[in-house]
Amino acid sequence: MCLECLRRRIQLDFDDRVVVCYGVSDSTSVVQISDSNSEYLLTSHRPTPCFNNYVHDYINPTQEKQSNNCSNFSCGRIITALAPLAHVTVSSSYSSVLDIRMVEDHILHALTLFIQGKPSARDSINFLALLGIPSFGDTHFPGSLRHPNIAPVIAILKSTSSASIHLLLPKPPYTLEDILHYSPVALNSQWHINFLVYQLLSALAYMHGLGVAHRNICPSTVLLTESSWVWLPISDKTGLCFNIGQECHANLLTETGCFVEACSSQCLFSDLKLSPSVDWHRDFKRWWTGEMTNFEYLLILNRLAGRRWGDYTFHTVMPWVIDFSTKPDENSDAGWRDLTKSKWRLAKGDEQLDFTYSTSEIPHHVSDECLSELAVCSYKARRLPLSVLRMAVRSVYEPNEYPSTMQRLYQWTPDECIPEFYCDPQIFISIHSGMTDLAVPSWAGSTEEFIKLHRDALESDRVSRQLHHWIDITFGYKMSGQAAVDAKNVMLSSSESTMPRSMGRRQLFTRPHPIRRGGTRKRTDNTNESAVKVRNIGGETSLLEEAACLHELEEASGFMEHARHLGGLYGNHAENVKDIFSAKQPPSENYNKCTSQPPEPSKHCGVSSCIDTNFLLEYIDVGDDDSTDYQEILLWRHKSSCSTSLSVDFAKDIFSVGCVLAELYLRRPLFDSTSMAIYLETGTLPGLIEELPSNTRVLVEACIEKDWMRRPSTKCLLESPYFPATIKASYLFLAPLQLLANHGSRLQYAANFAMQGALRAMGTFAAEMCAPYCLSLVVTPLSDIEAEWAYTLIKELIKCMKPKAVKTMILPAVQKILQTTGYSRLKVSLLQESLVREIWNQVGRQVYLEMIHPLVISNLLATAHKSSAAAAAVVLIGSSEELGIPITIHQTILPLIHCFGKGLCTDGIDVLVRIGSLLGDTFVVRQMVPLLKLVIHSCVGVSSTKKPEPVQSWSVFALIDCLMTIDGLVSFLPNEVVFKELVEGQSCLHVLVLMQKSLEMGVLQVAASTLMSLCQRIGPELTALHILPQLNELFDDLAFSQETAHGSSSFGRSLNASKPKNDGEGHIRNRMDLVLLLYPSFASLLGIEKCRQCCATWLLLEQYLLRYHNWKWEYTGESSPRSGSENSISKRVIVGKGSTPEYHPAKMLLNGVGWSIPQSQGSKVTKSSMPQRKMYEIQQNQVEIHGAVSNFAKFEPWFWFPSAASSWDGLDFLGRAGGLKDEHPWKIRASVIYSVRAHHGAVRSVSVCQDECVMFTAGIGPGFKGTVQKWEMTRMNSVSSYFGHEEVVNDICVLSSSGRVASCDGTIHVWNSRTGKLLSLFAESSVDSAHPASHLSSLSKINTEQANMLNHNSLSGELLTNAFDGSLYTCMHQIEYDDSLIVGTGNGSLRFIDVAQGEKLHLWRGESTDTESGFPSLISAICSCGSDRMQTEGASASPSWIAAGLSTGHCRLFDARSGSIIASWKAHDGYVTKLAAPEDHLLVSSSLDRTLRIWDLRRNWKPSEPTIFRGHSDGISSFSVWGQDVISISRNKIGVSSLSKFGEEEGSRHGIIAQKLYMADQGTRNVSVLSSISILPFSRLFVVGTEDGNLRICC
Repeated sequence: MCLECLRRRIQLDFDDRVVVCYGVSDSTSVVQISDSNSEYLLTSHRPTPCFNNYVHDYINPTQEKQSNNCSNFSCGRIITALAPLAHVTVSSSYSSVLDIRMVEDHILHALTLFIQGKPSARDSINFLALLGIPSFGDTHFPGSLRHPNIAPVIAILKSTSSASIHLLLPKPPYTLEDILHYSPVALNSQWHINFLVYQLLSALAYMHGLGVAHRNICPSTVLLTESSWVWLPISDKTGLCFNIGQECHANLLTETGCFVEACSSQCLFSDLKLSPSVDWHRDFKRWWTGEMTNFEYLLILNRLAGRRWGDYTFHTVMPWVIDFSTKPDENSDAGWRDLTKSKWRLAKGDEQLDFTYSTSEIPHHVSDECLSELAVCSYKARRLPLSVLRMAVRSVYEPNEYPSTMQRLYQWTPDECIPEFYCDPQIFISIHSGMTDLAVPSWAGSTEEFIKLHRDALESDRVSRQLHHWIDITFGYKMSGQAAVDAKNVMLSSSESTMPRSMGRRQLFTRPHPIRRGGTRKRTDNTNESAVKVRNIGGETSLLEEAACLHELEEASGFMEHARHLGGLYGNHAENVKDIFSAKQPPSENYNKCTSQPPEPSKHCGVSSCIDTNFLLEYIDVGDDDSTDYQEILLWRHKSSCSTSLSVDFAKDIFSVGCVLAELYLRRPLFDSTSMAIYLETGTLPGLIEELPSNTRVLVEACIEKDWMRRPSTKCLLESPYFPATIKASYLFLAPLQLLANHGSRLQYAANFAMQGALRAMGTFAAEMCAPYCLSLVVTPLSDIEAEWAYTLIKELIKCMKPKAVKTMILPAVQKILQTTGYSRLKVSLLQESLVREIWNQVGRQVYLEMIHPLVISNLLATAHKSSAAAAAVVLIGSSEELGIPITIHQTILPLIHCFGKGLCTDGIDVLVRIGSLLGDTFVVRQMVPLLKLVIHSCVGVSSTKKPEPVQSWSVFALIDCLMTIDGLVSFLPNEVVFKELVEGQSCLHVLVLMQKSLEMGVLQVAASTLMSLCQRIGPELTALHILPQLNELFDDLAFSQETAHGSSSFGRSLNASKPKNDGEGHIRNRMDLVLLLYPSFASLLGIEKCRQCCATWLLLEQYLLRYHNWKWEYTGESSPRSGSENSISKRVIVGKGSTPEYHPAKMLLNGVGWSIPQSQGSKVTKSSMPQRKMYEIQQNQVEIHGAVSNFAKFEPWFWFPSAASSWDGLDFLGRAGGLKDEHPWKIRASVIYSVRAHHGAVRSVSVCQDECVMFTAGIGPGFKGTVQKWEMTRMNSVSSYFGHEEVVNDICVLSSSGRVASCDGTIHVWNSRTGKLLSLFAESSVDSAHPASHLSSLSKINTEQANMLNHNSLSGELLTNAFDGSLYTCMHQIEYDDSLIVGTGNGSLRFIDVAQGEKLHLWRGESTDTESGFPSLISAICSCGSDRMQTEGASASPSWIAAGLSTGHCRLFDARSGSIIASWKAHDGYVTKLAAPEDHLLVSSSLDRTLRIWDLRRNWKPSEPTIFRGHSDGISSFSVWGQDVISISRNKIGVSSLSKFGEEEGSRHGIIAQKLYMADQGTRNVSVLSSISILPFSRLFVVGTEDGNLRICC
């Protein structure tokens, strides 16, 4: 049936609200209903008698039931069991049955109660029976519940215009065929493949238990939901007639055809007439010999590529063959399109494509689609509804923007053509009043004539001779590899290749497509007598012609053999071969007995058993060893072949399952027509089966057993040892989550089952496999009760998963939740310190700081809810002390200060104050106060210059935040410290702000009120001595400007956004009101006489106050004024940016230690809440004040860390507040801030722990033996040492778990960093080495100079060529989150070591010598994909490649799975000293040839010309990467370069900024040779080791 007839039939059966999107087959279409945005599958079934009777009896319950020779009652029961949710009605009443989102909610409620041990409905036990609990049965299935792997049928609709019956199903996003064609890596493991097959078998077992065969199992009929859950739909080939009676089957209607007799479109939509299994070989032969048109053959290729006629996003594609400038004439070259180039290339030009390819981050010439949705909708604009055009083309409909002629359309688009321009005259006719018809060229008299001429051009000999080139570009070998580069056809790959996709470019062929052998078949048009006839090979021809024909035939035959995968067979489509299931022997007695008595589902609706929660936990309990033994599989195969009895239809389904399972592993069909015929004739299996894993091969061979009676049943397959316990446990846990139920019900079930111990029982691996399904439930907006369930589920998952899985799966979900705006109960729960601590302990401090900490800070912005802000404050305060001062400064204090003026809430200021109080006076004075001073000076500078209004407003709010932070800090600092830091030396910040005339009133009000708080702290004497003199200029200015200023709103700007609320507190209207804020307060504090003595203009000021505010000082014996505005004066005036939160957990947490309530709430701290400190007597003598100030203890924790203000550039208005991206780049200043003597000799290696509080150094100790020192960075002292090495230690690695350290001196020592105890010792034996092993004592031959001052010549010369032979280890690399080491050897091999098990693993051998020099090629550096990356999106997957650098300058790239060498090239002219992989596709290398090089590995694993960084005058001995910065060391200099310059031009050269380290404390340059480097990224520091044994911390 063609697409138009399919649409007509559906329009007759339904109203206009049902719109056909596209056809899937001649009986199935994708439709959209106007009342819903969802798409549905509408399948038309053949009206079998059983089905007809069932629908009739359901619609007309009062009429007499119809009957036939089938067991009608049993058939009805089976239909109900397959479609228990379906509403049975006529097609005109479909709209009332669409909402089925909660139809299975009662099942989940029953299961939840059952798991909790409470009384529940029988549905819980019945549903578990569907899942095989306690065991799978062939007929014991309840008929009232839907199996979770059977596609839900929403409605069974009786056609009102024909005898058809329609099934309506929700359309899932993918089919298994989509995954295999467009995203095969989405099935990323053997476990996922087997889990998918297990679901398929479970659904099939249910159908077989009902006595129903599917009859159409293949990848295109296996549906997959968003979560990749399997749905098996009811096939139209099932017939839904379930008795084996002959009369029932005889009544099946098998004829199909167009809805309208002699339909004009029947031949045009031939892709819909294709069977699911296309016989491409037959169709290719017909096309090649001229028996099939180009148009039909291209439709077949489109169908094989998955393209769908009518689907605008993935429409069938055709080539443009003419440019419409002139009438096509085969005898002329004018007007013909060049089919050897893509349309994109013709439109853009080679120069532009070359530029795109060379400059793009991902090299490509064209987009990932040759026919975009925009182009399709523009082509068909005259026939599409305006709603579609507004969505796909442009939101504002403008008819004049659409091309008006075919020639203009061709010139406008870089995309290819669509079939309608070759077959449908209606496409030119506009249905829109404002849009003219699409004009055909002048050489065509009508649209019909144009269609004929255009089609003739496509079928012409000229196009036939070139069409194979276009096929190569669109479907063939020019889509990939070097051929794509040469054809300028490299496509932009998908950004998320691991995600399932339902469309994409499928490459059908990997070798050139043959040219068409002859012309087209003879046309029936009598006017075209020049048509080329098919060449007759058997006729009389010359020997030359025969040879040419034989060559063409051989080429075509080889191409057909190469493309055999395009004709996959699955046992249900074997029209051209012998019946695959013919059997000589009759069915067994058991089979006849089974099929003659259909099951009675009603008898099994309640499965009686003693199932309870403990039983379920035991059922899903996974033992320690979940592996599948091959011998066990073989034994199962023997037993299953001896005890199986199947029906022939069931055996066909089993055969199809075996073919699908094989294709999932092979990525291509197991059988095609040729191999199927051979198998049926001789029993010879295809050679592809040898490529299957051994266990899988046994199962596949059992399923495709030639004797169908020896094939295992679905029950036997499900219970086979092939499916491990983890699959069965995961299936039981996940199946209820796939029911059509309320989101909250699914979440409640998962949380309760997890709380009962389900995740712990099924083990770590199964829990990690279940996590993606569970996490999809928690990232959507939730109610408060659902948030509690989600929190419980996340906690249980974290407890049961490994650290790497927590990082890759849990933390991205937590990130999404923390990034939500507004109130979220789940976000507040996740910010609880206990959960953050659990995450911290699981994944480590580094991952927490990368992925969670920035989002905690982002919840302190004004947009965050107050509950979230309070919880975030607790986390930040609680973590500050453990993080240490450097990390706290750079990751908490500075990010919060950068939020000044950008909406920082009061809790954010509260965090700054309380961290200062927690870390002590020294921290506040050395770190926070200098930073706050810089902020004030910066903002004052902005206010005094002409900046844009947004910048001015930002600086105002930043000033307010800064002043309130200072006010909070003042409350707990000693008085003498407050005086020294904020008052002494004419440097009072508050006075500086008050003196600015251009600032808004709100800022001045805050400055005045906080100044008075400061004065109260230091007392009246110091206030009179230091504050009032600084204010004299202000008072003078106010005194002499009162007449012009008062009442003028233009004197100073108002701060609208900071207007205080009308809560009884006073606020100022203009600058003169500062007198009201300051003068009475000073008079009250100092006394009126003292105040008048210090202020020369006191008379004018008091007159102003009396005149405008009715204030007058009266001597009443008390130091208090009397006035008519006492309330406004006595109250502290403050500008608040928001209401004061009533609940502050951060304050409640810390108030217990006697801390004060800080100023972040906009109210002054009362004296009763002040900390009880000893108040010092402040004398007027300033010398005594200085003497009273306490000296900072030199050896306090982190005493060596300098003030961050010295290297801070101030606030950035354009910087984003909060978030994962590091908006504030690290500016390296090459300054040594602390140095200590670490070893007697050279420091060979430095390794910093993730917490950046402990580091290890490996160097040369007494007696020239290797030693390892452990350093605590809080006080920079060595706390322990390891002296187990006899030789020089050349590398050290801190393992990520349990405090173990691995150090290498030619052997590998693994020891406990806490006790210094040796745990394991690994050495390479001479048997494993390619060279005879040298004894370890050979290293002792190194002379004193070589050991103590290891220079570059010795590194590449005598030491490494003589001492490090094949039996010695040279360097190490740890795989992230894995206790495994990759170790380089002296003969170029890689050894893998399992540290946890204490054993050596496999060895990858490399070339032992350099062919040019003849010297041994030792491994000098190792890295793996993603190992050096500091990600924010989540952790990297297992490394896909491992890179090794050699002493000869070569680099090798190994496949991490197979160990095969992917690429090997000469990377440097000297010894490779270091490798790093900052991105999956980038490799950074350094060498003694004085260069640093960056390699792009994306181009088919062939490294392109590198980006070379030069600038060092000596060899580069090492480097470290952080973000985009690369810090390299060469002799006594460091070099700074940026990865951001990579890719600017292939093979480009850039400079390294080389500079000597500056000794900050001495003002001298470093002269020591640098030997090692390591970065402390979160502390914004780096550590270098020197060859004279020093360890230096730099910034």
